[in-house]
Amino acid sequence: MSRPADVGSLKTGSYVMIDGEPCKIVDIAKSKPGKHGSAKARVVAIGVFDGVKRSFVKPVDAQVEVPIIDKRAGQVIAVLPNAVQIMDLETYNVFETPIPKDENLASKLTSGVEVEYWRIENRTQIMRIKG
Repeated sequence: MSRPADVGSLKTGSYVMIDGEPCKIVDIAKSKPGKHGSAKARVVAIGVFDGVKRSFVKPVDAQVEVPIIDKRAGQVIAVLPNAVQIMDLETYNVFETPIPKDENLASKLTSGVEVEYWRIENRTQIMRIKG
């Protein structure tokens, strides 16, 4: 799920959908309106799930999609060879999510640990360990 927003309202550190991927904005450069055109914004962002750098240039009054991020708490049930089983602490649903690419975070995942995970566009990723 996502909602529309003006390019001019985006800020560094917020999130935007680029090519169907949720991305965190790392740099925004806005130009002034010229004699024959409107002001433009150049947005550089890094993908939340894949870490790929993406960018676009659009007028500041253009519409872009901003992802709705569902931040939730869960408990690790099991660490599988290529996934992690997590139980949501509110709904008690058990599901699998990929092991995080961050080696420091992945090394701390053991059974019983509480984590914060994000659900964006029906995809999940473990973001940090709680406590």
